[in-house]
Amino acid sequence: MTLLSYEIFQTILEQGSFAKAAQILHLTPSAISHSISSMEEEIGFPLFIRSKNGVRLSSAGEEINPYIQKIVASEDALKQAVAQMKGLGTGKVNIGCINSVCLAWIPDIIRSFGEEHPQITVEIYQGSYNDVVDWVRNGTIDLGIVSEAASDGLPFTELMEDDLVAVVPRGYMPESTKSITPEDLKDQPFVIQQDSCDIDIIRYLDEYNLQIRANCHILDDQSAIAMVEAQTGLLLMPRLGLINPPRDVEIYPLYPRHYRKLGIITLSDDFMSPAANEMSEHIRKYVENYAREHKQ
Repeated sequence: MTLLSYEIFQTILEQGSFAKAAQILHLTPSAISHSISSMEEEIGFPLFIRSKNGVRLSSAGEEINPYIQKIVASEDALKQAVAQMKGLGTGKVNIGCINSVCLAWIPDIIRSFGEEHPQITVEIYQGSYNDVVDWVRNGTIDLGIVSEAASDGLPFTELMEDDLVAVVPRGYMPESTKSITPEDLKDQPFVIQQDSCDIDIIRYLDEYNLQIRANCHILDDQSAIAMVEAQTGLLLMPRLGLINPPRDVEIYPLYPRHYRKLGIITLSDDFMSPAANEMSEHIRKYVENYAREHKQ
């Protein structure tokens, strides 16, 4: 197998199509098919499952995919390292993140990083925890920002502890309420986000054996807060997601305190490109300053 065959494999995975991969790589469809056939013959198993809707990895393809991604990432890192040695300072970095991080951190990170490294191209992918982990594993992104609880064994560099809070309709709790306990949450109606977005909340509910009545099943933080404002239920969420909350809700800390650990995940710290390393360090410094300015 050659580096080109690995790049063809990765491009097919990213594009979901042999034909699209051929267009991206400026190769003929027959060259793409021949390269994959040669890989499959050498390995002894099919790598892709073809269908009318495109292609997806076979079980064998899933097994070898992380190794191929490391090889391709290493090649990209080598090219960027050579470029830096020549003083070009060029590169590209793809970042994946969840909704709250995209709202609270990414705009400032992109702006400040662009000022320091105008030659480096940055692309952002927003999704659920599961999306970000999958994107790291298949090489779509260089690094992701997720909760440690969702990191799925990938290398994890902690950035910040983000407290979990309760969001309730204004006037719902007694005026004397200073914090929310597990006892306060029993038999309450809830606004719940999908498991793939809300793994830390699910763990909190399981820890205290809270049986919830969920009236709304929501994907993103802002929609969930809007449902609380409409008095459909209570919401447990990380504080970072509370960007300009509406006036008709109240926010309480949880007692005992619970939090999620946010951090950076990568496929391999040893094979990150110079651009990805620069971005990782930039994010770390940014979050250090953010945490100091927004002490929870």
